[in-house]
Amino acid sequence: MLQPRTYTPEQVAEILQLSKNTIYELIGRGEIIAKKIGKVYRIPASSISFVFTGMDEDILKAQKSDEAALDKVNETIRDVRQKLWQKSRSF
Repeated sequence: MLQPRTYTPEQVAEILQLSKNTIYELIGRGEIIAKKIGKVYRIPASSISFVFTGMDEDILKAQKSDEAALDKVNETIRDVRQKLWQKSRSF
């Protein structure tokens, strides 16, 4: 079974070009999600994806799913409006 990629705070600091202390502050504020294993924090790659996408990975996936369904949603809205309009004309 593949394990998701995780990083240490030091690795994340290097990737984001921030100080190690800043990474620990972000972890403390909950801006970067990390799991403490023993004395060492592990940070999942998804926790830092917002830096590259502007969004959390789950939100990005949801947005892409919404965008893919947008045409179908608009079609359904048009159909409902047309049915309501036809129904209002029958009164």
